Amino acid sequence: MIRMTETPTEIELSVQTSSEPEPERGPELQPLSHLPPNTQNLHQAQQQSQLQLSVLPQQQLPESNSEHQDQSQFSEEAKPVWTHHRKQLCRFVGICLCAVIVGLVYFTHQNLQSRSGGNKEAHTVTPCLSPACQWASAHLSMSMDPFTRPCDYFLFSCGSDWGRGRQRGQGIPGHPQNQRGQSDRRKDRRLREEKIKDRKTALLQHLREILESSGGPAGSAVQKAKGFYHSCLDIRSIEELGGWAVSGQWNQSDFNSTLGLLMRDYATFPFFNLYVGKDPKEIGHGTNRRYIQIDQPDLLIPIEWNSKIEKSQVKTETLRPFLASCQRYLDLLGAPLSSNIIHVGMFISLSSELAVAAAPLHYRLSKGQLYQRMTIKELRVHKQQNQAPLIDWLGCLQAAFHPLSLSEDDHVLLHNLPYIIQMSRTVGKWLNRHELSARGPLHTYMIFNLLHTLMPALDSRFSETVRNLSVALGNNEGVVPRWKSCVMETERGFDSVLTHLLSERTARTEAEEIIQNIFSSFKSKLQEQKWTDKKSFKFVMKKVEAIIPKLWTKEEMNAVALDLLFSKVTISRHNFFSNYVQLLSLWQKRQSKHLSEQAAVDDILSVTPFLLGNELIFPLGMFVPPLFHPTYPRAMNYGVVGFLIAKDILHLLLPDIHTQSKTVHAVGECVWAHYLTVTEKAGRGGAFSLSAAQQQEVWVQYSALQIALQAYHRSLKNHPSDTSLSGLSNTHLFLTSFSQVNCDSDPYREFMPLEPSFLITAICAKPNLCPTNLQCTSNTQQHLLNPC
Repeated sequence: MIRMTETPTEIELSVQTSSEPEPERGPELQPLSHLPPNTQNLHQAQQQSQLQLSVLPQQQLPESNSEHQDQSQFSEEAKPVWTHHRKQLCRFVGICLCAVIVGLVYFTHQNLQSRSGGNKEAHTVTPCLSPACQWASAHLSMSMDPFTRPCDYFLFSCGSDWGRGRQRGQGIPGHPQNQRGQSDRRKDRRLREEKIKDRKTALLQHLREILESSGGPAGSAVQKAKGFYHSCLDIRSIEELGGWAVSGQWNQSDFNSTLGLLMRDYATFPFFNLYVGKDPKEIGHGTNRRYIQIDQPDLLIPIEWNSKIEKSQVKTETLRPFLASCQRYLDLLGAPLSSNIIHVGMFISLSSELAVAAAPLHYRLSKGQLYQRMTIKELRVHKQQNQAPLIDWLGCLQAAFHPLSLSEDDHVLLHNLPYIIQMSRTVGKWLNRHELSARGPLHTYMIFNLLHTLMPALDSRFSETVRNLSVALGNNEGVVPRWKSCVMETERGFDSVLTHLLSERTARTEAEEIIQNIFSSFKSKLQEQKWTDKKSFKFVMKKVEAIIPKLWTKEEMNAVALDLLFSKVTISRHNFFSNYVQLLSLWQKRQSKHLSEQAAVDDILSVTPFLLGNELIFPLGMFVPPLFHPTYPRAMNYGVVGFLIAKDILHLLLPDIHTQSKTVHAVGECVWAHYLTVTEKAGRGGAFSLSAAQQQEVWVQYSALQIALQAYHRSLKNHPSDTSLSGLSNTHLFLTSFSQVNCDSDPYREFMPLEPSFLITAICAKPNLCPTNLQCTSNTQQHLLNPC
């Protein structure tokens, strides 16, 4: 008979030929030939599939003489039966092994697909080795990975320490933020400092690198722009204004000519402000005409608004430090000490009278005082009374916008007519006070305003006086780095040059692809919303379908045209004061150009999209390192710039979405509930309900993250291959990159009740989306989170 002896690792087959009964060995297994094919024990089959099966070769069998003789005496009839069932056993074992291997392969594939976010990322990632990627990889290595510290990664956002007073986790019982030691907190601060800069700072840093670069040929205009920037950085050679007399006899007939000179050559507006802009009432009708806009000035004296009497007042507690700073300025300007107190007293008195009619923007808006249209002639002489007759409006405006030709029939837009009237009366009163004519109070007032304009070009004694006054007034903001101030000053005069340089370095193809994919995903997102009614849905979709998103593509001046434009500008690398005075004139000529040209004005420092007719324009400043680079993995570009673009679109096109869609409330409350659960604040009585504005902002940022991720997956369908950083999968790199962009500031920031990076936890509640389960092991309730 055939006997099977099982071992943990193999099944040994032997042939027994004796006809005598064997000793008792327990239940004897039936020969395989006696088992019906369909009734073999399922348990045995399962055991065989779990064992490492092998049939010992003949040379490994025991070679005793008795067994050899037994084998030789085996009947001829038994050989076909054994041979037949051995083949069946081998075939069965092979099938089981194949089934196990196929199952393991399938399980491994599904597991990798789940870990990579369910976006078919099982292929091997290709590392990005460009210089930009090497920087980004080093940056990410020093940053917090949400998937390694799911309990507290969101506490490392700038939102935790930017004007919030404390980190959000502090004061929440059991919150991990309260359980870290001093060394961990120091590491927290370092990680926050390593985060990607806000958009405006990133753009200024990029322009700085352009201005400081020295490679390649450049035209004279580019050289002048770089020379101006470097002279601004050369603090040691900056000259002071000193020796400018502010006392003595002054011919009052020179008032209007002096005022015009200050506005034209020094971009200084002591009594009223001038700029160029459109009329909002005409924008809706497709008119792009620009007008001279006349507004109240930026008064130097500190004032506060009294809502009870609806007037501005000088803050009494600030008069002493303001008086001291004014005296210090006159000392630095070389004014006689004996007359300082008189000039300062008159300056403060005149400033106080002008401040009475100044009003904050919200008040003027409520009173309908913005964008009041009238002709230049009507501004001087009104049918009811003289508006502001003392000012030679036509002469001053022609001087300010030289060489344009203006007439009294040209329209202007006013933003505070009561102030203009009060200002004209006040100036006339002070100009006609004969007892003060020798002191020149208006002269002193204009000198102080000119000094304020020229302050960036003066030595450290002036800037130190400004800082001392700022601290005395309770402003504790840090000093702006010199390089940043110099970049912004360079832009004021050489904006067309910087636009040309920035355009040369912008990867338009990659930027356009992101814009189009994000906008397409945005429209798909609108289809998923639950709208309050069909009318709201049709209204929004009609508005969106008419919009054409595009990268800024205005025809820019070439190098030859730029050289011609700045041919009369002379720049010295060691005389910033002279360079700065030229810049003020250039800036005012730029305003004249904007008034004469009706084409769109390019703001090189713009970092958010804007509507121009039916076009949604994305400025070049949105696509600069370190936020964006053409050699970055697309996962990083979509996780950073893609999210910002989506957020900007939602803010711009759907400002009232909370009144049109039911989804806003549901998503806002869902994400907020997730946050309370993870921070273990739910049910402790300290949680508060979100306002409608907060719900909308949570929905906006959560939806923006979803839109950006969907757009990225759309790009993978068109171009399946993508590079990676630090060996991270596509979705992992996308989400980790997004977690770094929390330093971004916008007008809606105050409505975001939680750290934006926490949205990763909320979005990862969707099964098979994220690389790993983003769950804090110390939180027993987090496994209950449902997708929002």
